[in-house]
Amino acid sequence: MAKIWIEAYGCSASFADSEMISGLILNNGHTIAQSEDESDLNMIVTCSVKDATADKMVHRIKTLTSKPLIVAGCFPKAEQSTVEKFSPQASLLGPNSLGKTLDVVTSTLKGIKRVELADSDLTKVGLPKVRLNPTVGIVEIASGCMSECTFCQTKLSKGNLKSYRVGDIVRQVTHDIDDGCREVWLTSTDNGCYGFDIGSSLPELIRAVGEIKRDFMIRVGMMNPMYLPRIKNGLLETFENPKVFKFLHIPVQSGSDKVLRDMKRGHTSKVFREASESFRKRFERFTISTDIIVGFPSESEEDFIQTLDLIKDTKPDMINLSRYSARPGTKAAEMEQLGVAEVMHRSKQVFELAKKISHEKNKEWMGWKGEVLFDENSEEMVKGRNFAYKPVVVDEKVRLGQRMQVEITEVTTRGLYGTSLS
Repeated sequence: MAKIWIEAYGCSASFADSEMISGLILNNGHTIAQSEDESDLNMIVTCSVKDATADKMVHRIKTLTSKPLIVAGCFPKAEQSTVEKFSPQASLLGPNSLGKTLDVVTSTLKGIKRVELADSDLTKVGLPKVRLNPTVGIVEIASGCMSECTFCQTKLSKGNLKSYRVGDIVRQVTHDIDDGCREVWLTSTDNGCYGFDIGSSLPELIRAVGEIKRDFMIRVGMMNPMYLPRIKNGLLETFENPKVFKFLHIPVQSGSDKVLRDMKRGHTSKVFREASESFRKRFERFTISTDIIVGFPSESEEDFIQTLDLIKDTKPDMINLSRYSARPGTKAAEMEQLGVAEVMHRSKQVFELAKKISHEKNKEWMGWKGEVLFDENSEEMVKGRNFAYKPVVVDEKVRLGQRMQVEITEVTTRGLYGTSLS
C-alpha cells in the first residue's frame, strides 16, 4: 500500500475528478499523502484550456517527475505527445477513464508505464470521494459537450455529451448532503445541453434536486448561451426555488456575431443580452457571470468595440477574461494570429471596464441585510455567499458550513464585506 499525492487544476469538473480518484485510491487501501515530499507516487489532474495553463502543467509535471508519476485529466488526452516529451515515463489517465484508475496506480507503482486515455464505462455518479471542501459537494451531471468551438480543446479531451440519469444524480446529491455538505455544485463541460441525449433537460434536473427534503443550496454551473433559448422558460421557473443560488455563468466570449460565427459558438450576442435581461427582470437581484476572449484571430477593431458595447449594455457582475491563445489541434490555431501587443492592449481595456462594472454592481449591495452561507477557505479566512452567490467576508471568526445574518458595510471590486447581525 502506497502514499499517493494528488493535486488538481482547472474547472470544477476537474476537481470533482480528483475527489473521485482520491476516493477510489483510498478505498483500495492506499493513503493520501499530505505533501509531495512524503509520497510514493505523485498524480496531477490537469487542465489544458489555455496556453498559460498548459505551461503551468508542464512546469508541475517536470517538478513531480522525481517519483513515479501519473498525469491525469484533459492535458494527456488533448496533448499526449507534449506530456510524454517532458515526462516520458509518466503513466497517463484520461478525464473519462476513471474506471482504470487503480490499474494505472498499480502499474505505475511497479515502475511500469500505463496509458489509459480511452473512455471507460464507469459513470461519475455514485463513486466514493475525498472532498476538497467538506461543505461543498461537486456533482458531475454529464461529461463531454455538443459544441464544436474552433478555439477549444475540450471536445478533444472529453468527447461527445454523455448525461447521467436524474435519479442517479439525486441520490448522489442526497448522499453528499447527508455527508455534511451544505452546498451542491451541479457541474459539467456544458450544463446547458444536459439531458439532450437521454430525453431530459437541465430544468428537469434542477427541479428534481430542489425537491430533496434537506437544508442546502444549489449552484448551477456553466452553460453555453447556444442552448438557453430551448430551456430558458423552464430555468426561470426552477430558479424560483429558494434553494437555488440566483447566479448564472453564461460565457458569451465576444460581442461580435461575426467572431461568434468564426468561433462556431452557435449563438449570437442577442441571445446573451436577452438571457441577462430575462433573469434580472424576473429576480430583483441576480448575478451574471460571463467569459470574454479578446484577440481571436479574426477579431477586427470593430468586432472588439462591439464586445465593449455588449459589456457596457449588459453589465455582467463578473467577467472571466482571457487573451486568445492558439491551442494545438483546434481549427483557430491554423488561422493567422493577431499581434501580441494588440491583444494585450484590448485585454487591458476589457479588464479596466470589467473592474469598473464589478465595483458598480457591488455598490448596489451596500446596506443589504440577509443570510450568508460560509462555504470556502480563502487566504486564511472563511468566505461566504449570499443568495445571489455574491462573495461575502466578515470580521468575525466563522466556520465552514455556518450560516449567519450579515449586514453589508463595505464593497470592493472583488466582493462584499459585512458585520454579523447574530
